[in-house]
Amino acid sequence: MNKAELEKIKIKAIEDKIPIIMDDSLDVIAKILREVKPKRMLEIGAAVGYSAMCFSMYLEKDGKIDTIERDPVRCIEARENITRAGLDNIINLYEGDAVEILPTINEKYDVVFIDAAKGKYPFFLEQALKKLNNGGVILADNVLYKGYVMSDYNKHKQRTAVRNLREYLKEVTENKDLETQVLDIGDGLAISKLKMEK
Repeated sequence: MNKAELEKIKIKAIEDKIPIIMDDSLDVIAKILREVKPKRMLEIGAAVGYSAMCFSMYLEKDGKIDTIERDPVRCIEARENITRAGLDNIINLYEGDAVEILPTINEKYDVVFIDAAKGKYPFFLEQALKKLNNGGVILADNVLYKGYVMSDYNKHKQRTAVRNLREYLKEVTENKDLETQVLDIGDGLAISKLKMEK
């Protein structure tokens, strides 16, 4: 994995105002991935491929990442970035809407990373739980959404996103099969570990 290439992709994404994972969130996720050593990982929301490329460094030998992106322009850029980094055989990019693609994927994953349409987080959670291996981890980025989720925010513009993120947090904290912590880093990171079945 070419770190200089990765840095170039990061700088360009920031210049193009493409939302990519924040460094402090990435540091925490890297620590989790080092512990889990995932063989298979699913990412919902590829953007330009930056986060999947970062995650690929922590995969188990011969590990794979499936990532989904619906924006056709970002898909083109993500494919170019993944190819340039020599990660075609590790990162598989699905182009299209995750709402349609997720139900068609029959793989099981050690880690699922959610960073896509905020209004769809409860649906993404439902799908992630179906695809998670025993003891697997679901990571959801931007769950505090500029502080709106924990405030009394009720403006029309972001109302659906805020309501659904609140619903997501309620589900992961009340689900008896999950151990969840929500960290106030980046724009909020929820870490939910599926308890090992006895």
